[in-house]
Amino acid sequence: MRAMILAAGLGTRLRPLTGDRPKALVEINGRTLLEITLSRLRNVGVCEVIINVHHFADMIVEYLKTNNNFGMSIEISREEVLLDTGGGLKKASYFFMDSSRPEDPFIVHNVDVLSTIDLRRMMQFHNENQALATLAVQNRKTSRYLLFDGQGQLCGRRSGDDQAPELVRSSLVQSGQQTHALAFSGIHVISPRLLAMMTEDGAFSIVTTYLRLAAQGEKILAFRADEYYWRDLGKPENVAQAAQDLKQKVIMQ
Repeated sequence: MRAMILAAGLGTRLRPLTGDRPKALVEINGRTLLEITLSRLRNVGVCEVIINVHHFADMIVEYLKTNNNFGMSIEISREEVLLDTGGGLKKASYFFMDSSRPEDPFIVHNVDVLSTIDLRRMMQFHNENQALATLAVQNRKTSRYLLFDGQGQLCGRRSGDDQAPELVRSSLVQSGQQTHALAFSGIHVISPRLLAMMTEDGAFSIVTTYLRLAAQGEKILAFRADEYYWRDLGKPENVAQAAQDLKQKVIMQ
């Protein structure tokens, strides 16, 4: 099984923790965010990983070399200019197409999230529903919501709680069908055939691609992950809370 770890961001929200290192090498109780993410992926059968890097890129390369890639086959996708989630995946797309099983779905995981989301169950859900992409989502407060219809199909987005929704399917606008506003977790399962459908260029969010393809009727589905622990590690206080959660065994890693 293959995966991509998104780790190229500048980590500006994590300062001062990222003053001398990339966010992937910020530590929680002596373990880096990158090690924790790799361990999670390895435990569900992922053995080949590509990691996009930019800020303090050489530190990540040296860290992986020192730790023998944590027993995994790892490639690095260097971004001279930050490409965002969609552009980063598009640049690394060769990694998933150059395979003996190019039809097998893969996982994309932000390096700065900590969760107990069942990745095996998510992969099974993706395969059973023959989805193009499956997004782990939760019913929690966020600054940016994704909107899904009653069948769990992506149909729009909304900023904040009071903003008007942006719906990408005209049938929903006309029918007034209820939508569900959910928070994206930064964890996806993607079928490789999506890669050839990424017509966007340069730096762009993968959500832009998802919304365009959803408007065309492609299956971009919600995997409800409300029952699982999840924490964004984008701020120092969140890292500190995650450390406490681990110590108190609120989450097991």
